[in-house]
Amino acid sequence: MKNLELSIENVFPFIPKETLDDYAELTRYHTKHLHQRTGRGANFLGWLDLPSSITEESLKEIEDVATELNKKIEVMVVVGIGGSYLGAKAVIDALSHSFGMFINGRPYPKIIFAGQNISEDFTGELVEFLDKKSYAITVISKSGTTTEPAIAFRILRNHLEKKYGPEEAGRRIVAITSAGRGALKKVADEKGYRTFIIPDDVGGRYSLLTPVGMLPIAQAGFDIRQLVAGAKKMEEMTRPGTPFWENPSALYAAARNSLYRQSPKTEILASYHPKLVYLAEWWKQLYGESEGKEKKGIFPASVNFTADLHSMGQYIQEGQRNLFETVISILEPTRRVIIPEEEDDGDGLNFLAGKSIEDVNKMAELGTMLAHVDGGVPNILIKLPKLSEYYLGQLMYFFQKACAISGYLMNVNPFDQPGVEAYKNNMFALLRKPGFEDESELIYKRINDGN
Repeated sequence: MKNLELSIENVFPFIPKETLDDYAELTRYHTKHLHQRTGRGANFLGWLDLPSSITEESLKEIEDVATELNKKIEVMVVVGIGGSYLGAKAVIDALSHSFGMFINGRPYPKIIFAGQNISEDFTGELVEFLDKKSYAITVISKSGTTTEPAIAFRILRNHLEKKYGPEEAGRRIVAITSAGRGALKKVADEKGYRTFIIPDDVGGRYSLLTPVGMLPIAQAGFDIRQLVAGAKKMEEMTRPGTPFWENPSALYAAARNSLYRQSPKTEILASYHPKLVYLAEWWKQLYGESEGKEKKGIFPASVNFTADLHSMGQYIQEGQRNLFETVISILEPTRRVIIPEEEDDGDGLNFLAGKSIEDVNKMAELGTMLAHVDGGVPNILIKLPKLSEYYLGQLMYFFQKACAISGYLMNVNPFDQPGVEAYKNNMFALLRKPGFEDESELIYKRINDGN
């Protein structure tokens, strides 16, 4: 079976190959400290060997709960924010039929995500939609007090209880939360919700292979065993002792850091498949939240080609040379559509007749890469054999491992996010939350003074 491949040949026009040789010992050192749990943030490394430690019993429990719920619902609402929803949504969007047709000939519930915004219109429209649907809720939060999902869960839980009564509503709610603390765990115990545990040593953006990601993916009808198998293979491919030039995560971390130290401060993740938009959103959180601290970090951006070549292509080709590209290339499509020949050739496309759409897409990918490299944009290429649970498991573990190594190369803790609290404190003060009275007066004075 093929595996993910990493090509960094289009980095070498911009940095000498010998520069990366210098990273071999550095990445070996940081990989060792990751696995020995002796680096920064070592208390959040539970994801590191998760693929090889997931048990048959835990997989079966997730599958059984998903199957039981799916028998009686049309919609599953997954309530969570950040890492509590992006991993699952990335996988579900990548594998789902673009127009909502059944998976393997069988219907599965529609998975809807909520609690990732504070939009009144979105929430009101969601409630209107759910009025006419049979649904259940999977709520994901370690604390149960994060503002966005806590508001959404309060509203949806009340709606569910009014629709079905408290007892049946309780059978339609699954809580994914911490083991022994937090508001959500307390509510789940009091009301008897089925509960899955988020390990204390796994942070949100690294939580794909916990019930946080696995339950929604199973509810959508996808094979979580293959997802785990792919991640396990990448765990093996990147384990300590793997030679530097054979370790894709170490190579990726080294290439992007060597570029960062020279000039580029923005990385654009590009794909030529519209189903990977949320994979890019998951990647942006992973790298932005892990590296962006202490005035350091590569800014993660994303584009979806070829559509964005008609909007962002001009800037990438000729704008400021402070960026580099990482391209995800899917080698094998799941369908084949042939371009037909037409007698009058009014659109001038008969030169493409007999070719598949993917033939054209691949030439667009190759032509764009060459143009961007010629335009001064270094390119890193990730080749994925096809879109499947197995290869998404490989890809997402590859990114997680590389992110951890990259954070250590930047000398930051890639497993915390202290800056996220700043907006929350201001918001709580403006809402006059108890305990924030002093801050409230200061903030309102700043606003009134025009600051």
